[in-house]
Amino acid sequence: MILELENILSPETLSIIDQKLNQAQFVDGKNTAGWHAKTVKDNLQMSINYPEAETLNQIIYDALKDNLIFQMATLPKTIHSLRFSRYEEGMSYGSHVDNALMGISTLWRSDISFTLFLNSPSEYQGGELVLEEINGEKFFKLNAGSLILYPSTTLHRVEKVTFGVRKVVVGWIQSLIRDELKREILFDLDTVRRALFHREGKTTEFDLLCKSHSNLLRSFAEN
Repeated sequence: MILELENILSPETLSIIDQKLNQAQFVDGKNTAGWHAKTVKDNLQMSINYPEAETLNQIIYDALKDNLIFQMATLPKTIHSLRFSRYEEGMSYGSHVDNALMGISTLWRSDISFTLFLNSPSEYQGGELVLEEINGEKFFKLNAGSLILYPSTTLHRVEKVTFGVRKVVVGWIQSLIRDELKREILFDLDTVRRALFHREGKTTEFDLLCKSHSNLLRSFAEN
């Protein structure tokens, strides 16, 4: 499931992030790429040694925790490996698939990938996120504060930036539900039951939907 979410970050929060990133040191993004992805990765990432790194990470974690649709769609066990990235003029990231497992002392599975856009698309040219699917390519260049979710199994790339600077934070989710189809079933059921409750209140039909959602979640979930 590919899902776009708007207004994950407010303009005020985006301004705070931008101010902190302007003071940060950025290093070669190849340092965190897999052995094959290194050959096509050309970007910069915020140094993990930047004193404000944990503060910036927490801002993102809090925003994702507070977004109901994000939580419904991903059912996160762990959100991990945040990377604040810059693509300056001439930089790109060629076709690749994200590592299945990430981390050093602790390994996390990557079930879902996300890109959260930190600056306006009017500030740079090129830099589209391209998802390479069987039925064709899909291009994404979202507004500042907006996010796209997509399966980590997807081949994807970032087109070359031809003007300006592309600023994003990327991250990964180990979901309580490993299987993409099962996650989508639960998301659809959750969406329907919430809409029904909003329209008609706590009816018998709503209770049955809640029962089905809960029992499927119980059956599908992994520790």
